[in-house]
Amino acid sequence: MDDALEKQTMRKIYMRLLPFAFCAYSLCYIDRINVSFAGLTMRTDLGLSATEFGFAAGSFYWGYFLFEVPSNIVMEKVGARLWIARIMVTWGILAGLTACVTGTYSFVAVRALLGVAEAGFFPGMILYFTYWFPAVHHARIVSGILAGFVVAVAGGAPISTGLLSLDGMFGLKGWQIMYIAEAIPTVLMGIATLAIMTDKPEQATFLSAEEKTWLSTRLASERAAKEEVRTYSTWEGMYNPRVLLLALNYFGIVTASLGMLFFIPQIIKSLGTFSNMTVGWLTMIPYLCGGAGLVIWGRVSDRMNERRWNLLGACTLSTVGLVIAGLTMGTWWALVGMSIAAVGFYGSKGPFWAMPPMFLTGSAAAASLAWINSIGNLGGFFGPWYVGVLKDVTGSFAGGLFGLALLSLVAALVCAFFLDIPDVTKQARPAAAKTG
Repeated sequence: MDDALEKQTMRKIYMRLLPFAFCAYSLCYIDRINVSFAGLTMRTDLGLSATEFGFAAGSFYWGYFLFEVPSNIVMEKVGARLWIARIMVTWGILAGLTACVTGTYSFVAVRALLGVAEAGFFPGMILYFTYWFPAVHHARIVSGILAGFVVAVAGGAPISTGLLSLDGMFGLKGWQIMYIAEAIPTVLMGIATLAIMTDKPEQATFLSAEEKTWLSTRLASERAAKEEVRTYSTWEGMYNPRVLLLALNYFGIVTASLGMLFFIPQIIKSLGTFSNMTVGWLTMIPYLCGGAGLVIWGRVSDRMNERRWNLLGACTLSTVGLVIAGLTMGTWWALVGMSIAAVGFYGSKGPFWAMPPMFLTGSAAAASLAWINSIGNLGGFFGPWYVGVLKDVTGSFAGGLFGLALLSLVAALVCAFFLDIPDVTKQARPAAAKTG
């Protein structure tokens, strides 16, 4: 009876919440990475060097860093429904305003403000799903949300490059049309969020009384198991050594992944005389591979009920892929290497984000999830900037990729030697079953 009730309840929750999260993250990723496609023509139009472009593109993550923790704390106070809607509407507006930039300084300013607007979205969604999903589902649900990036790249790459070809329409540059056109769906989705999201399970009209009772009992049991070991305040959670080590691991993997991501179209363009549309289609390859790694690795991690060694394997694979790409730069093998690296980058997400909820609850979880994500995402500034500098200095992307491989290796070593986090929620599952 308990197994049937669990399957029935979780099926309803998955069907209600996952499609929304998937679509929202798809739009988030499109508005975040379309700058990499804009760079194909925007750099020339605005007279930006690779260093200036990488610095401005990465400025997004400074705003993100500064406002991530406050955003998540506010979300826990006012509720996910209202706050996620606010985030999406404001980031959509600012994404569209990127069409108005005229040079390096205005580009940096708008990208930083876009980071401020979007701050809290991803860790907020992770926190939100801890209110709805027992721990055994966490890697799967994170992978399901992040699979939106596959849609963002697979669909966004040819759409973005296609919009670039509309140069001159309405008196605008192609990249200006792209920013505006891709911002509108985000604003509309943000408004729709008010009707789609439900803050807590007890407010859910789509669950029966029996299903609500089972879910609340299960989640309360897991929370009690974690708090029996230790209850952390907001500040204790943020400065917990495990949290800081998770942040260091995440910094390494995010710096490597975003350092590669923002320059993939330009790296592919350097392989031959391709049209921008062809570059868009070829850019899909690494991220389709990454999407497969994301979904499969998340399921494997949940099925094994194991996080640390799955994370280590993903970090190691990303290191190997970046080394291959650096060694073979200028040939099609570089695309193979970047595809391997993408499998590792995105395969790491499910097991990684399932780890903090293994020992954090309440406001400590809200602040710490945001803290980990904000520190990690500073890599989104340093990665593109570093690769841009190396490209200007050496004339090749290879040196930048080797440096990114080193950071990915650091992430793997942190995981191998320091991230031993016991999952106390395993003990709560039998107790919850008996209570139900």
